[in-house]
Amino acid sequence: MNDEAVERYAELGVDVGKAIETLKTIPLSLHCWQADDVGGFERPGAELSGGGILVTGAYPGKARSIPEMRLDLEKVMSLIPGRHRLNLHAIYGEFGGRPVDRDEIGPEHFTGWVNWAKDQGAGLDFNGSFFSHPKAGDGFTLSHPDEGIRRFWIEHGKRSREIAAVLGTELGGVTGSPCILNTWIPDGTKDLPADRLGYRERLRDSLDAMLAEKFPAEHMKDAVETKLFGIGSESYVVGSHEFYMGYAASRGTMICLDTGHFHPTESVADKLSAVYLFFDELLLHVSRPVRWDSDHVVIFNDDVADLTREVVRCGRIEGTHIGLDFFDGTMNRVGAYAVGGRAVLKGLLAALLEPHGKLKEYDDEGNAFARLALFEQGRTMPFGAVWDGYCEEMGVVSDRGLVNDVMTYERQVLSRRAEG
Repeated sequence: MNDEAVERYAELGVDVGKAIETLKTIPLSLHCWQADDVGGFERPGAELSGGGILVTGAYPGKARSIPEMRLDLEKVMSLIPGRHRLNLHAIYGEFGGRPVDRDEIGPEHFTGWVNWAKDQGAGLDFNGSFFSHPKAGDGFTLSHPDEGIRRFWIEHGKRSREIAAVLGTELGGVTGSPCILNTWIPDGTKDLPADRLGYRERLRDSLDAMLAEKFPAEHMKDAVETKLFGIGSESYVVGSHEFYMGYAASRGTMICLDTGHFHPTESVADKLSAVYLFFDELLLHVSRPVRWDSDHVVIFNDDVADLTREVVRCGRIEGTHIGLDFFDGTMNRVGAYAVGGRAVLKGLLAALLEPHGKLKEYDDEGNAFARLALFEQGRTMPFGAVWDGYCEEMGVVSDRGLVNDVMTYERQVLSRRAEG
């Protein structure tokens, strides 16, 4: 570790070593779907088919099979310091080339992922896949007016929860933590609906049916994900922020806040201190909404810095589950993972290096000048030297060597997929 950087932070009352040790305890949940542009492996050559999700770009070398995806994920995990988790969607099961519909999936289709995770020393999180399916083609799933379609998706949700419970049970001894099961649905309308209440009543009742079975919290925990609007649901989203806040608070689930799911002028960071007052735990999906929910690769920008600072300032690191959620097919996908994951960790490290005690003291005194001056001093502190030292300590390539490392992997592995 750079001695001068350590001394500079010590002058502000910040213990760099303590900050580093805390950072080591924070796992990110890496989303599997960046590796293959959210195609999944339900069937050969599966591609997205609606449901409010769109990936652009055709950069060569994307994962075409589960073995290729696992190889890429292992490379990704070698580029992000710390021990992290993998977040799976239901469409990433191993179905043996046989058609298995969403209401028929089971834990047996994810045994290979459990074994892989044990080998990697990683936890697994899970999501039901309520998109890219004929029964989601008109934009509705759990709130659909057709009872038969609702039953189909309720069963899918039930089976997703059963899978999550098994994943958490199998890996609890490895990670000491449960599987987080997140539910996001694309339900909404492109133009104005006549019966906003009816859709939301059906969604409430469907969720109640889906979540009826109780699983031990040490094995799995539920979260429900809010959204402002989406592709094909520009005028109305059934699962709005208000709907899910009320649902989560009344049903005892977590709320999932996706940083791309709000109006561009809203601060998701500002929401955390309000949510923390009423929820013991929170799920964050970190994305970069250049133009609303565009899911660009996360970078260490002001939004990420503000978000991670609030997690640390509120003292809620332990109860906050942080996942990545972006998909970009225009660039090297392994590199995208590395940049995004490292950006969130940089935000957390910068927050842990903040002289929070002194800043709060200025807050309580009403000394706005001193508080602002100390904020500004933090901008020129030798943060980069501490980050480099952390990477070195964890045996991970520094920022200076990241491009060469990723491009070497592209030449040796990814480019051969394009040739094949």
